[in-house]
Amino acid sequence: MGKISPVVAKYIVHIQIQIDGAVDKPDVIGAIFGQTEGLLGSDLELRELQRSGRVGRLEVNIETRSGKSSGYIIVPSSLDKAETAIIAAALETIQRIGPCDSRVKVEKIEDVRISKRNYVIERAKELLKNLTEAVLPDSQEITDEVAQSVRMMEIVEYGRERLPAGPDIDSSEEIILVEGRADVLNLLKHGIKNIVGLNGTSAPETIMELCKQKVVTLFVDGDRGGDIIIKGLVGIAEIDYVTKAPDGKEVEELTKKEIHKALRSRIAMEQIKPDIARVEVRQEQGIRRVELPKKEKLIFKEMLDKLLGTRGAYLLDKDLKILGKVPINEITRTIRSLSNIYAIVLDGVTDWELAKTAERGGVKYIVTAASKVNQENVRVEILTNRELV
Repeated sequence: MGKISPVVAKYIVHIQIQIDGAVDKPDVIGAIFGQTEGLLGSDLELRELQRSGRVGRLEVNIETRSGKSSGYIIVPSSLDKAETAIIAAALETIQRIGPCDSRVKVEKIEDVRISKRNYVIERAKELLKNLTEAVLPDSQEITDEVAQSVRMMEIVEYGRERLPAGPDIDSSEEIILVEGRADVLNLLKHGIKNIVGLNGTSAPETIMELCKQKVVTLFVDGDRGGDIIIKGLVGIAEIDYVTKAPDGKEVEELTKKEIHKALRSRIAMEQIKPDIARVEVRQEQGIRRVELPKKEKLIFKEMLDKLLGTRGAYLLDKDLKILGKVPINEITRTIRSLSNIYAIVLDGVTDWELAKTAERGGVKYIVTAASKVNQENVRVEILTNRELV
C-alpha cells in the first residue's frame, strides 16, 4: 500500500461513497486530493502526509450500476487519534467527483491495534490449548494410565448377567464378592483377581451358583448401602465371610493396605446373623413416627432414592423447590452461605457437625441415608427411610 503498510498503520478509516453518475477510480482519487488541498493547512495536507508515510495508499473500490456508481474507500493512517478523525471528517466534505454529485460518509475508524490484540489473545488461547494437550505426562500419570489399561484388559464379563469380574474366578477356590465394577477395578489394581461384582443390591443367579461352589467373602462399602447388601443376602446366598470398608469409605477408593486389612478382619457369616437380627429389632423399636404431610414425605423419599450412589445433596426451600445440588463434602460450607434452606436431602451419613451447622442455619429437616446423631440432642429433624414410610 505505497509508502505505508497496513501492518504499521494504527487506524483504518472506512468510507462509503455514493455518486450520481458513472466515474472511475482515478476520478475519485483526484477529487479526494483536489478538494481537500489547503483545507487543513500544510501540516495535514493529504499529499504530504502520504509522501511522508503517515497516511497510506488509498484503496478505492467502485462499481457502476444503472448509470450510478457506489463503493468504498479505505485510508490507512499512522497519525494519532485526533488527526486521523480530522482527516476522516475532511473527506466527508467532498461533494463532487468528476461532473457528478457525490455523498461521502465515514462508516467507522478502526483501531488496528485492538484487532491485533484480539487476534493475539485468541491465538494465544489456541496455542496454550495445543501445548496443554501435547505436554508430556509426568511419571505418575504414565503409571496410572498403564495400570488402568492393564486393569481394563484383565476385567471380564462373567455369567449370564455379564457381571464385572477378575480373570481368576473359575480357577480360585475362594472368591471375593463386591458391589460393582469400580470395586472390581480397584481390587484388580492391587493384584486381587478372584473378584466378582453384584451390580446391584440383589443376588443374580450366577452369584447364587458361585456361592454354592466357592468359599465366598462379601466385601461391601462402609456405609448404609453396605449394610443393606449384607442384610439382603443373609439367608438367600451361601456367604461364608463378611467384611466392610472403613466407616464412610467405599471399596473402590481403598488403598492396598486398607484392602488387605479389611480382608484379614473378615467375620464368619454365622457371627453376623445374630447381630443383624438384634439391629433390626432395635431399629424397629426406635422408629419415630414423624408427622409430615404425605406429599412432603413422598417428595423427600423420591429425592433420597434419586440421589442413591451420587454422594450428593439437594438443598430445598420452603416450597420444596431445589435451590441447588452440591457434593456432600461441601454441604456445611454451603449452609453457612445461604439463609433460606428449609430441608437438605443427602446421599450420605449425617454426623454431629452437619446437624449442628444445619441447626444454626435454620434448616428444619435433614433427609439422610443414615445418621450418627441422637435426635434428642438437636432441634433439626433428621429423617431416614424409616421415618418416610
